Amino acid sequence: MRTLRDLVDRDATGALLLALAIPFLFLHEKYQPELTVDLGSTSADIRLSDLAVLVVVIAAGIYAGRKGTSRLGPARILWIPGFALLLWLAFQALRPASVDDALFEDHLVSYVKLVEYALIVVVVPLLVRRTQDLTIVLGSLVLWSAVASAVALAQFFGLDIFDAWNAGWRQPSFLGHHDLAALSAISVALAVAGILGGRTRLPAASLWGPALVAGALGLMLAGSLAAAGGLALGALVVAIGARGRFEPSPRQFLAVFALVVVVAGGVTAIRADSLEQFVRFLGVRGDERPEGVETYSQRTVLAYLGLRIWEDNPVVGVGWQRSGRENVFEPYLEDARERFPDVVDFAFPAAGREWGVQNLYVQMLADAGFVGLLLLLAVGVSGIVLAGRTVTYAPNPWATGAGLAVMCGLLTLGGEWASLGIVSGIPLQAATCLLLGIAAAGAATVEEEAGV
Repeated sequence: MRTLRDLVDRDATGALLLALAIPFLFLHEKYQPELTVDLGSTSADIRLSDLAVLVVVIAAGIYAGRKGTSRLGPARILWIPGFALLLWLAFQALRPASVDDALFEDHLVSYVKLVEYALIVVVVPLLVRRTQDLTIVLGSLVLWSAVASAVALAQFFGLDIFDAWNAGWRQPSFLGHHDLAALSAISVALAVAGILGGRTRLPAASLWGPALVAGALGLMLAGSLAAAGGLALGALVVAIGARGRFEPSPRQFLAVFALVVVVAGGVTAIRADSLEQFVRFLGVRGDERPEGVETYSQRTVLAYLGLRIWEDNPVVGVGWQRSGRENVFEPYLEDARERFPDVVDFAFPAAGREWGVQNLYVQMLADAGFVGLLLLLAVGVSGIVLAGRTVTYAPNPWATGAGLAVMCGLLTLGGEWASLGIVSGIPLQAATCLLLGIAAAGAATVEEEAGV
């Protein structure tokens, strides 16, 4: 087993900086000190997470100057759609309809924040070059995930800290529900990789146990059905992908299945009230009219509005983050009320309660059209393909284990994004970018060591 002294040397400085950035990237903005900079009629808030990104970007630039950028080349199938997506969204943010919007400057700041966090994808393969580097970064992620899950567990049992919800309900920890699920998804993906590929193929075998406990517990306490569904898909894909390289035993497949069932069962138990309300909304059980806003019925309404907006703007959409604007969704409200007569009025968007679409994929259709969604999916698929190539061809254990984890993690996060719209600069985006970056690092390792 490697000691801390074995891991830390001069060449590990970049990985250490990235590891030290993890707690700031995975901390809700309300708990971070901020500096507000006025920008015309709007303002930008600079937080510790922004400074953390800046530090690792500078470190990556120094590493690139010293060692070159050749490690970026093998991931070109990721860079091409990624760069195209950012360009397309820049067009959406700067097109006439967006510029004329009263919230243009706010939306532009949001786009800049999106680009800022996207730089993490490029940073990772430049800083994570060896087994030691990946161990340091993943160790930081698992440790912080364990802290977050412990806080959420304390909240679950009634400790009133960090805006805890009622005891016995889903909890936000110090992140928020979606972001707790995102951090936990990385840990549980490592656990799945350790089960199917063998713990010895993880960068540090000692990470497996904490990752399993922290990841599963965090996903359950976050109460995200979308993430649980993503985990089920991710585990299935990874199980198929692991067969050729590792030949997992029936016991290993059963262990992964049991993990997915436990997480899904825990999430279902915590979200029982919301699920019961949704069943009533579907007309399967009971005919009581709801008295308050129900999570899944409201999201169904918002997704319907997003799809109607896209239907009338199929190719280019209506502009960056404009689907939540009253003048955009208002023409479809009457149809939505007729289609969903049992949904309470407050669940519908209106002036002063512009809820947005609350589904990344539907909002991308509405805001950026079919082109935007296609580019977004191309980025995700590229990351999974790179991870799959790493699993198939990488000659060393750490890369193959990381490839399995990235495949499972990206699909789990893909599920989580279905419950949240386009929100820039949040831990969920950081988690997605870190996994894409690790996929790019794995591709570089394959080319360097195997010549594929």
